[in-house]
Amino acid sequence: MTERYVSDLHEVDETQVAVIGGKGAHLGGLSRIEGIRVPGGFCVTTDAFRRIMAQAPSIDDRLDQLSRLNPDDREAIRTLSAQIRRTIEGIAIPGDLAAAITGALAELGEQAACAVRSSATAEDLPTASFAGQQDTYLNVVGPTAILQHVSRCWASLFTERAVTYRQRNGIDHRTVHMAVVVQQMVFPHAAGILFTADPVTGNRKVATVDAGFGLGEALVSGLVNPDVFKVRHGEIVAKVIAAKQRAVHALPGGGTQEVAIDAQRQEEPALTDAQVVRLVQLGRRIEAHFGRPQDIEWCLVDDGFQIVQSRPITTLFPIPESSDQENHVYLSVGHQQMMTDPMKPLGISVWQLTAMAPMQEAGGRLFVDATRRLASPTSRAGFLDLVGRGDPLVRDALETVLDRDDFVPSAPDAGPGGPPAGGASAPIATDPAIVSELIERSQVSIAALERDIRTKSGPALFDFLLEAFKEHKRVLSDPLSMQAIMAGMEATWWLNDTLREWLGEKNAADTLTLSAPDNVTSEMGLALLDVADVIRSHAEVVAFLHGVAYVEDASFLDELAKLAGGAEARDAIEGYLDRYGMRCVGEIDITRPRWRERPTTLVPVILDNVRNFEPGAAERRFEQGRQKARKKEQDVLSRLRALPDGDRKADEAKRMIDRVRTFIGYREYPKYGIISRYFVYKQALLEEAERLVQAGLLPEQEDIFYLTFQELHDVVRSNQVDDRLIQQRKDAFRSYHALTPPRVLTSDGEAVTGAYRRDDVPAGALVGLPVSAGTIEGRARVILDIAEADLEAGDILVTTFTDPSWSPLFVAVAGLVTEVGGQMTHGAVIAREYGLPAVVGVAQATRLIRDGQRIRVHGTDGYVEILP
Repeated sequence: MTERYVSDLHEVDETQVAVIGGKGAHLGGLSRIEGIRVPGGFCVTTDAFRRIMAQAPSIDDRLDQLSRLNPDDREAIRTLSAQIRRTIEGIAIPGDLAAAITGALAELGEQAACAVRSSATAEDLPTASFAGQQDTYLNVVGPTAILQHVSRCWASLFTERAVTYRQRNGIDHRTVHMAVVVQQMVFPHAAGILFTADPVTGNRKVATVDAGFGLGEALVSGLVNPDVFKVRHGEIVAKVIAAKQRAVHALPGGGTQEVAIDAQRQEEPALTDAQVVRLVQLGRRIEAHFGRPQDIEWCLVDDGFQIVQSRPITTLFPIPESSDQENHVYLSVGHQQMMTDPMKPLGISVWQLTAMAPMQEAGGRLFVDATRRLASPTSRAGFLDLVGRGDPLVRDALETVLDRDDFVPSAPDAGPGGPPAGGASAPIATDPAIVSELIERSQVSIAALERDIRTKSGPALFDFLLEAFKEHKRVLSDPLSMQAIMAGMEATWWLNDTLREWLGEKNAADTLTLSAPDNVTSEMGLALLDVADVIRSHAEVVAFLHGVAYVEDASFLDELAKLAGGAEARDAIEGYLDRYGMRCVGEIDITRPRWRERPTTLVPVILDNVRNFEPGAAERRFEQGRQKARKKEQDVLSRLRALPDGDRKADEAKRMIDRVRTFIGYREYPKYGIISRYFVYKQALLEEAERLVQAGLLPEQEDIFYLTFQELHDVVRSNQVDDRLIQQRKDAFRSYHALTPPRVLTSDGEAVTGAYRRDDVPAGALVGLPVSAGTIEGRARVILDIAEADLEAGDILVTTFTDPSWSPLFVAVAGLVTEVGGQMTHGAVIAREYGLPAVVGVAQATRLIRDGQRIRVHGTDGYVEILP
């Protein structure tokens, strides 16, 4: 194949990224849109770049060294990348290649002023913009200067920031090549950036225009604050005109310089309102062409707009797909389930197939459509009350949407959406036998699943699983189970609301629920203390465990049994895994590694328990909690009896205390049942994956995680796999980690953030939701991975979210702060069980609180103070 070194911009389009890079491909695509003007020019192709790289074999060794570096080793990356750049810039451009470039330049005019711009093959992509990673040079004049700056652009593939960006995003340096765009320079009156969606809120119907005088470089470099215009439906809905004291202008002989703007012009708008509206219309045309919101660089020349760049806005959270054009309001499932990380496709589809409500995917997360509930006046109040009790930020965000120009029009009733969320539960007796019966039902059903699935494989396994999912949902929707859950929650709410009214006491239920019976999640944390008791006295076992904390398989348990006391230690860990091994962080995603699959995850927590506790701690803690709750009950009842009509009030409170202690522990059991089933499903699916690997259809078992349940079913039936689809899913999943899922998302793409709207919090304190009473002061331990826990007595755990798998850490800490959570989410329930002061829903807690800082957690009032 003949190498082609130069292509005219008007001859290329966005399908040719591999030849002309992302920027060149987008510019070629732009030049083909009717009504869009793009300055003329040409691309120096990636063939030219590869030819240059081939002339310096030493670069290969340096790329090997580079790929082995840690992305955080900035000094080594800086040194090595500088060497690679110097090598590339020092290579003489071969005569035929130089002739091809200068020949293309002659068509623009040999002494034409040009912009010389890097265009890498991995930039301006839907999942990674690489904005600002490579270099651009403005107002370059003459063939010698153009060739020199083309070399600089090639070298800029290896700037420190570009190398670090690729390493952090898992992109192999060898797979990225550099083209260079050489474009005729435009000398604008004004320039700036147009976002076709609001980059802050994500609203796809609001375009934002940033504008300044002269070249856009003044805005990009932060030299001046721009004028900012917001446009919705063809009208300017907001504008801020900045004092623009400086601008960047081109010099006649090449290069640029900063100039001062006349005082009388500084506060003039860079664009008229009419020009802003016209620009946004052009932006909408560009957006329609590329099929997604765009970040567009524009120039105003003689009252006409020229477009010099367009790239996707990669920071926007995607919108769930809808079959209609109506407005929708979506609630994040991850914020309710304490798992806001992205999920893999198999995890998403299995959760959808087993969940009690329809759910939609966006950005690797799940959402439920709350529009019907909000539209119906009969269900709206109850729904807002329910979500508000769980998470006030969600309620406030929903009220913000409801206050807005009929975004959610009122409907006569909830229609197919059903009764208000949570429903009015029919009363059930306060009888512990109900909980025992429900647990027994669940265990019988799971045992049947484990027994019956053993004989299933191939397509028959998938038919069996679809039936198993129906049983899964039947157990979850058992009316008695729903009544028991609601009975515990309603009793909690009654106690907190009523005792505050009668006794002026906040969150009284927090103490009254300490060490409540039948809580499988709090029992899990205490049971790991019992494992530590078995291990503590065997020094050889403890030393061995210190050495295996980062082994990823279960083989260490066999080695453990060979040591003195090791057989007892192994049996204790195995017994724990038999009961709780199906759990893990992010457990609602079936693809996450379970403790049974990776038991070393628990080793750091076991070792913390060995170090921080005395033998018998589990039983002592449970009994202390029970005694505290009993003492609190006696105190509350005696104070109530002293009030007017005190005997009636005390009798009512006693009934509710008995009720909450009977049912609140069961709140955790349905999730335990779900995750127990998930592990059975997963083991069967992985066996199927192993057959696919043996047949040569998949490189590795875990590739099935990037297929939906139905797609995997099709693969097993047809024995055909779409490798490209799996790779695309892997790339997309990697990109989803950079996205922050919103609690509330509209069909306009707006991420609506709620506020606590409180004025009873000290200045500088971090506000959250009070979920477990008490005040504690201690050292903050910011832990994002349970396997990296290293706790001392009195530490306060600070993390993004906690699901049940975190509860073994709760026994070792004195308090809890999370970014996500609500009154009845798992972290809150277990914090109350253990008597830990806790505040959840603290925005950006893991960034605002530094590991090791001293903090004070006000669990009764819902805020955190960072101490000097």
